[in-house]
Amino acid sequence: MRLTALLSLGALAEQALVLPQKVPDCATFGARVALGAYDAKLLNTTYYPIGSLNNSDVLNTVAFCELYASASYGTGNDSLIFALWLPDVLDYDNRFMAVGNGGMAGVIDYANMMIQLNSGMGFAVAGGNAGHFASLNNGGGGAPGVYLPYLHDHDQVQAWIHDAISLFTPAAKALTAAYFGRQARYAYYDGCSTGGAQGFALAQLHPELFDGIYAGSPGNWYSHLALSFLWNAQHTNTSATYLTQAVLNFTGNAVLAACNTIDGVHDGLIEDPLRCHFDIKSLACNGSYASTASGTATTCLTPSQIAAVEAIYAGPVRSDNGTQLYPGFSFGSESAWLLQEGILAEAFSIPILQNLVYDNLAYNSSTFNWASNVADVDARAGSLIDEISPDLSGFRNRSGKMLHLEQIEDFFNSDVSDFLNLFMVPGGGHCGAAQSYPGVPATYHTVAALVEWVERGVKPEELLSTDPPDGSKRTRKLCAWPATARFVGPDVNDWNSYVCE
Repeated sequence: MRLTALLSLGALAEQALVLPQKVPDCATFGARVALGAYDAKLLNTTYYPIGSLNNSDVLNTVAFCELYASASYGTGNDSLIFALWLPDVLDYDNRFMAVGNGGMAGVIDYANMMIQLNSGMGFAVAGGNAGHFASLNNGGGGAPGVYLPYLHDHDQVQAWIHDAISLFTPAAKALTAAYFGRQARYAYYDGCSTGGAQGFALAQLHPELFDGIYAGSPGNWYSHLALSFLWNAQHTNTSATYLTQAVLNFTGNAVLAACNTIDGVHDGLIEDPLRCHFDIKSLACNGSYASTASGTATTCLTPSQIAAVEAIYAGPVRSDNGTQLYPGFSFGSESAWLLQEGILAEAFSIPILQNLVYDNLAYNSSTFNWASNVADVDARAGSLIDEISPDLSGFRNRSGKMLHLEQIEDFFNSDVSDFLNLFMVPGGGHCGAAQSYPGVPATYHTVAALVEWVERGVKPEELLSTDPPDGSKRTRKLCAWPATARFVGPDVNDWNSYVCE
């Protein structure tokens, strides 16, 4: 059921648009809001002066009024929690921003809300818990044999990704309009990982809600992402095939040595993995395997290790006809594979199979049939958690703009660059820094570029990335796909020393 918690809000907003009034104080505004008749209610209001809220050692640089609310949805007794941060009027620039969730969600992403509030771009910022509570679902993390209630509730599963943002956005927008006396002129969305998938869901299923969407590292083919985790775990689950960090580092360093200078500079990165041509079999031990068991002294790969590496490069395929089920990993990513060797399968793949697909906590994922069981995943999970339709015409037709980092999708076979831009991140990790590339800038200035595109029609052909984890001042240029960055000098650490071509 769509959230329409707007009892007096519409009237307040309409009146304010005609007769602009002074912004009310937080408590006064909360007392005026009536939401109960529309399956929602305001739970709390709190005013935060500058520097009074600490989120992971980050303080708010803008004073704001927090509205904390719940809303009912679906056919049962499900409810969603959302927070709305309304900055002081002088810090508001007529922009609304909603943020997404990560992983299995169940909590509000206050860290991202703080980033957007402190951005200096004048956002009213909202975020929700995706329609279920982490506290009732193993703390928000999956594990084999653990019951996750939300994966047994059809409405909660659909809310998790498909409807997570659309359930609170109309009410949050109306609250914003009522508070400031005018509708926000522009609406933006920012999400990564599961939040990236939620961004694709907005463009696909709720195109009317946002003018600009940023979808980072999106797991928008979520059901088959889970299959990818399972595939990688199954191909590295023996003592012979398990790839230690030493083996991964050795492999990654060999690939890097072969392809480092594709962009014209020796900078420790592979700018374009598609142009990297490396034969993993060149690392074979040639019958002498002792060195592979000596910790960091790995100097070659055994046949079993080579087979495991090749399987991860290839990605999951159907065993009966070879159909690709999900993309494999690219050259240059090897040193970050350790999580792929069981941890991600235990956190996502197995819980989804046991709770959502087969409703059997004793289900043994090692028996998964890579031919016949794929249809089970598609039928019982895909329709509820995947966002892979190539038809984004609804979003395009309303002049929406979308930025997408990291992954290439099938719809790039047609020209969508007038409303959707993809940027690949060499050496980038999942939604930020990669531990194995501490010198790579990991703050991507996507929202600023998105605002320029939406409000001024300036399509981004390049993005600035800053703030490497190692604390250096290095900056990097990210290029709109299919262009890549080429070094022209003079300073390898300055983004202005690269051109996109």
